[in-house]
Amino acid sequence: MNLNKFSKINRVYLSYIAALLIFGTNGILVSNISLEGSQIVLMRTLIGGLFLTAFVLLRGGFDKDNLRRESVQIILGGAALGLNWVMLFSAYRILNVSISTLIYYAGPILVLLFSPVLLNESLTQRKIISVIIVAVGLICISGSVVTSGMNLKGLIFAILSAIFYAMLIIFNKKISLTSGLQTAAIELDIAFLVVLIYVLVTSTLPKINSSDLPYIAIIGLLNTGIAYLLYFYGIQKLSGQSVALLSYVDPVSALIFSSIFLNETMSFVQIIGSILIIGGAIYGEIKISKK
Repeated sequence: MNLNKFSKINRVYLSYIAALLIFGTNGILVSNISLEGSQIVLMRTLIGGLFLTAFVLLRGGFDKDNLRRESVQIILGGAALGLNWVMLFSAYRILNVSISTLIYYAGPILVLLFSPVLLNESLTQRKIISVIIVAVGLICISGSVVTSGMNLKGLIFAILSAIFYAMLIIFNKKISLTSGLQTAAIELDIAFLVVLIYVLVTSTLPKINSSDLPYIAIIGLLNTGIAYLLYFYGIQKLSGQSVALLSYVDPVSALIFSSIFLNETMSFVQIIGSILIIGGAIYGEIKISKK
């Protein structure tokens, strides 16, 4: 392998990992903003959507024909994106970042479980074992939440975030013509409209304090706009297995950051549950080649 090619591969890996590490700081930023979870998502989708839309337009614009063909999937994906963030950020507020993140990352396992029906994909023995391992981990996490007296409403928000995350994956798997970056930009714009309706129905438009502005700017511009650019640059260049395995940098970093910066702790049972969830998910992604 020549030096230039090696350097290019390193840049791709670094870009993708950087995006995942940035995503891992979402909980910290949310904890420093005084707004409700849905109001934070409203600002995030507004800023991030405008940034990515402007970026796509500067690079030549949207492919209107492909967007028209896949409009239903993209609209549904945008709605699922907005609602999954609303539920996750609300869970951050009521439960905590660590446990909410772990439950949220059960979303891909739900996709695995229902893939034979929804995606016409076979459910292999390895995937079945993966689902069982993650399910046991979720029982450890959710059971300890209930028995320890933690807020049940927060647990429900976290579970709903995983369900909407699974829906987002399913809808996006049905998008094949529109590029990832264009899909992300449009879905963020749609997510903003969906969350705007949600906010108007459930609360009020946000009144932003001066102390919130830096964190809102970061979560909208860096954690959404720029991070998505790095993320899609990575997934377009890396293999599917590399993308799947590296994706767990996000929840692991979220756990580490919340422990360091938010002083969150987990019980022994919750630690076992987190190992089972992340380990089981990675086990389901690994492909062993038969020689």
